[in-house]
Amino acid sequence: MSDRYETGMQVRRSVLGDAHVDRAEAQKTDFDTAFQTLITEGAWGTVWASDAISQRERSMLTLALLAATGNFEEIPMHIRATARTGASKQDVLEVFQHVAIYAGVPRANHALKLAKQTYAEMDAND
Repeated sequence: MSDRYETGMQVRRSVLGDAHVDRAEAQKTDFDTAFQTLITEGAWGTVWASDAISQRERSMLTLALLAATGNFEEIPMHIRATARTGASKQDVLEVFQHVAIYAGVPRANHALKLAKQTYAEMDAND
């Protein structure tokens, strides 16, 4: 594997946690290996590995973009990641308020609902 892939796996594990990455890796097949390599190198090994902004800021941007573009299925995963990135519940609320103003209240409302559910699950598992 490339250095960027190895860096991507390290960053991915630091943000999402070993258990999440281990589950994802166990589900990988010949069919989606190339795709998994692409996102590991591109998203995790390049974008998330950059030190130009903090992981907290990157986490907030990711949540805003997911909500604004209606990619809701990834929001719970990235809410759970806030425990490792340093983005607080208040940060997340601010993110979704921005989404409401700039991308629409329905998308922000749905993202907030998912965040509340995910935080409740996280609190229950503590």
